[in-house]
Amino acid sequence: MKIKRIVRHLLMSQRQVKQAFGRAALEAIEQAIKASEMVHSGEIRFVIEAALDGRPLFRGQTPSERALDVFSQLRIWDTEHNTGVLIYVLLADRAVEIIADRGIYAKAPPHAWALICQEMQAAFKAAKFQDGALSGIRAVTQQLVAHFPAGSNNSNELTDQALLI
Repeated sequence: MKIKRIVRHLLMSQRQVKQAFGRAALEAIEQAIKASEMVHSGEIRFVIEAALDGRPLFRGQTPSERALDVFSQLRIWDTEHNTGVLIYVLLADRAVEIIADRGIYAKAPPHAWALICQEMQAAFKAAKFQDGALSGIRAVTQQLVAHFPAGSNNSNELTDQALLI
């Protein structure tokens, strides 16, 4: 158990999240997702979590494990063509995870997702939260357009609003 990580999570507040991702940033993220989903058949969900608490924190849950939990809890896997994508930000760790549903994972290379996460994390480390989020959405869009271009029935199955948890 890493004491620094625990302290960082315990001290992270919703106020800090709102400073990093203010109303303008959240609206820009929502608009970017709406625009993105017009050009591909994927469904993007952007989730920002301030910090882990309780048992997950003290047992050392990783951002990747938490992202899988969130992916499942929000039923991102429950899209008609299995084309849901979660962009998960754990702010206390400045960590980004991208979880793609099985339909996407079968076609889009996993190393591409890792590279997008690294670029977003670098922006967040420099306190460029909105820029990092928007560039991440653009990069995810490029992957989805390449493998899942928009079809004639391009319904919006998941909300485009960023979720703060």
